[in-house]
Amino acid sequence: MSKYDDIVHYQDYEELVRILKESNNNYDMRKIQKAYNLAEKAHGDQRRISGIPYILHPTSVACIVAGFGMDTDSVIAALLHDVVEDTEYSLDYLRKEFGKDVANIVDGVTKISKIKLYSREEQQAENVRKMLIAMSNDIRVIIVKLADRVHNMRTIECMPEQKRRDKSRENMEVFAPIAHRLGMKAVKEELEDLSLRYLDPIGYKEIEDALMLRENEREKFIEKKKKEILKASKMPAGKIYVSGRVKSINSIYRKTILRGKTMDEIYDFFALRIIVDDIKECYNILGVIHDLYNPIPRRFKDYISTPKPNMYQSLHTTVIDSEGIPFEVQIRTWEMHQTAENGIAAHWKYKLGFTRIVNNKKAKELDANINRIRDVLQAQIDTDDSTDIIRNIRNDFDQNEVYVFSPKGDVFNLPNGSTVIDLAYLIHTEVGNHMVGAKVDHRIVPIDYKLKTGEICEILTQKDSHPRRDWLEICKTSSARSKIRQWFKRERRDENIVEGKMMIERELKRSNIYLEDEQLEDLLSFMLRKNKFNTVEDLYASVGYGGIQLWKVMPRIKEEYALKFKPHEDEPVISKPKPARHRRITSGVIVDGMDDCLIKFSHCCNPLPGDEIIGYITRGFGVSIHKRNCTNIPKDISKAEEPERYVSVRWEEEIKQSNFRANLEIICTDRTGLLADVTIALSSMRIFIHTLNSRHITEDQAIVVATIDVVDKEHLETVINRLKSIKDVISIRRF
Repeated sequence: MSKYDDIVHYQDYEELVRILKESNNNYDMRKIQKAYNLAEKAHGDQRRISGIPYILHPTSVACIVAGFGMDTDSVIAALLHDVVEDTEYSLDYLRKEFGKDVANIVDGVTKISKIKLYSREEQQAENVRKMLIAMSNDIRVIIVKLADRVHNMRTIECMPEQKRRDKSRENMEVFAPIAHRLGMKAVKEELEDLSLRYLDPIGYKEIEDALMLRENEREKFIEKKKKEILKASKMPAGKIYVSGRVKSINSIYRKTILRGKTMDEIYDFFALRIIVDDIKECYNILGVIHDLYNPIPRRFKDYISTPKPNMYQSLHTTVIDSEGIPFEVQIRTWEMHQTAENGIAAHWKYKLGFTRIVNNKKAKELDANINRIRDVLQAQIDTDDSTDIIRNIRNDFDQNEVYVFSPKGDVFNLPNGSTVIDLAYLIHTEVGNHMVGAKVDHRIVPIDYKLKTGEICEILTQKDSHPRRDWLEICKTSSARSKIRQWFKRERRDENIVEGKMMIERELKRSNIYLEDEQLEDLLSFMLRKNKFNTVEDLYASVGYGGIQLWKVMPRIKEEYALKFKPHEDEPVISKPKPARHRRITSGVIVDGMDDCLIKFSHCCNPLPGDEIIGYITRGFGVSIHKRNCTNIPKDISKAEEPERYVSVRWEEEIKQSNFRANLEIICTDRTGLLADVTIALSSMRIFIHTLNSRHITEDQAIVVATIDVVDKEHLETVINRLKSIKDVISIRRF
């Protein structure tokens, strides 16, 4: 039997009333009764696929919402969330009867069903975008939607197998990550476990059976540890609460089946949760635990002093008892426990807008978290390509986070894999726009450096600096990408229009499609309607700054061309002479299978002729050339997220481009005149210097960082050998 089989799947209105009355919230029962009466009337004799009266679904969702402690309007919206989509009642009617807040929540939860879209992927993405737009204005939208999704998953057995799998995959990609970011751990774990049940039923059953076999052993172990801890704490009854738990099935699945571990290798398979009244007692109990059992090194985490981005706070420590059994202990206050289970919903006391809690510090923390979520949501909403939304949510709501400090001690939380660019834009948009570099732990790092937990990062800025287009490939978060695109959209419109049109024409030429300007505008008219652009220049500009990713829309453009311009079989084919091509300026690189494509050299590794190279098809900016051993290129391309975007490239035999950039890091003994000697040496070799600066790294050592132009790898080696002959130069590294 599954751990979820004993959940009451359907709850009626009487159960909802009981939950509301037992809560401490002051609900408007008259208004809720009115909403239930309307829902019951609207759904009438409708039934779910299982044959259950449909009205039991919205009342069950309302019970879940009430269990979160949400307000009157949230409960009403839960009761009415399917009325507009499935019955004759309109949003205007709900707005008139229950107010604009209820109508807006219902609208945010309702799917887009009347818009004709090209693919199922677009339909799903547009539904998510619509929900996110509503959520950015009112966070209650997603809380009602999560409750709806939880109940649907509890009762999904009657759906066709493919439908169950589709919904489960959507939970893993969209709803569970959002629940995690909102701090709603109970919802996240239930969605993941129920989804895994249909995505990998064999793996799910294997873990479930293993848990059942260990149930008696687990209960005895937990009971024994509870007694030991209660005795050692010497705290009076009622001041300390100790309970046991087992990791969620999905969490065990990720560590066993996906990582190849056995159940015995999971340190926190067994876990104890200790709840006390205040923070001081949390640390006192931590001392008791470490006196009782041996702590495992590097397995202690203090999320009280450094909370997670979703407001989660707790002390985590993993210890080993006298019998050699490892187990995790979580220590928190009751308030922390409520936040850990229900996140934002646990703090919700809605009054004319976002929450205002009695505790001012908690109010500020909650508002800050909501604003962080809004920033991420806005990045999804602002993108012109809706199909990016799912991928961006997966990236930005990554459960693995890094914690980075500013030189002043401020803590910033970012998704795992974030670069210094992501941090710059997280600090402030203008910091990102004017960034020229970064120092990590007082050492200059490349612009693509991936941050690690505990590092101190300082962003270096210059007033006249601005973003570079290749940053779009380097940064991890959609929020940073969105802000970079917005800068190019605002500051480089004319350049974007020219670039976007050239990119479209270049792609069409590859398919031997040549059109006059008027024909091209006619061909692209469907994209103007779809993306709500006023002019074709708006479309060109969006392609130019990366808002629309050309590789995604070209198949649709070619289909439209076949419908509008390709002659039918019974029509004579009139060959049109190809326009004379201008001699192109070669980039020095040949891309296998592509002619005359846009080439750019990645600034993260600055490849030189002679280096082993590989190409990466970017989203809207041609092929980016990297060194094969670049840190941004996976060693095994077949295991990359999108392996089809990596292409074979090679240097031309005769390279007409004469200059390539290279970055050098020169470590030397610090002395007066060192920088002048380096400058003289480079000038004597007629080397163009882009940047040259130095700084102290120790009391008697300095580092000189130079960006120069060279012809190829062999030329660079000659330059390096010449620089090594300078007095006091210790080492030179290309980066």
